[in-house]
Amino acid sequence: MTSILQQLIELSHWLGAEGRELAILGEGNTSALAEDGKTFYVKASGTRLMDIDESGFVQVDLAKTLHALDHAEETDEATQRALQESRVDPAERKMPSVETFLHAYLLSLPGIRFVGHTHPVAVNALLCSKRAEELIAGRLFPDEIVVCGIAPLWVPYTDPGLPLARELRRRVEAYVQEYGVLPKVILMQNHGLIAPAETPQKVIAATAMYVKTAKILLGTMAAGGPNFLAPHHVERIYTRPDEAYRQQIIAQMQSAREQNS
Repeated sequence: MTSILQQLIELSHWLGAEGRELAILGEGNTSALAEDGKTFYVKASGTRLMDIDESGFVQVDLAKTLHALDHAEETDEATQRALQESRVDPAERKMPSVETFLHAYLLSLPGIRFVGHTHPVAVNALLCSKRAEELIAGRLFPDEIVVCGIAPLWVPYTDPGLPLARELRRRVEAYVQEYGVLPKVILMQNHGLIAPAETPQKVIAATAMYVKTAKILLGTMAAGGPNFLAPHHVERIYTRPDEAYRQQIIAQMQSAREQNS
């Protein structure tokens, strides 16, 4: 069986591949809950997804990071101290990503074991626009709903680190109150996309499908604007048993492709 860390490395390479335009240089970060369920691996600050290896991740303590999320002050000094103290190995010199706090929160949620955060060109073309929140409000086609969920979670631009993690947590909790499920895609204004999921394959599927969604949405702007599906159609697609089955098959096919690549 492939280790969690090896799965995370493979996920990172897929997300960081240059031709996919999801992340360049040191952009983006990934994480995975370790086998012990008490720690997690997160990309070290300054490393690249495209060629990261085991040395590019830091193992951090989940409980300590969540405690900092609850109690640490929102200063640069307090953030650095919390990141340093979260490291499992006291001799570790690499610093975890400043987004470690939001990774900790997402990995503490039921069913979430992997998180992929990227800055896709097509998605950021929307998220950096004046009409971003309006444009992502509707659903365009069935596979968007099947793979990415009933709606993405919108997070207004917030300073990275503790402030962003706390705002994201507040909005995830409101999303669950509204929809009764966790979001499959999180969109951060002027920043990027997050896909939290049970498996690397589901992170990849949600990321790839929302990039397609963004490209289609941008295309509609040159042809009169988006024609969103009616809410009752969205609800029907989201709750159809055959669509749920198809989603499982898509995930299995994606897993098989990754194993054979």
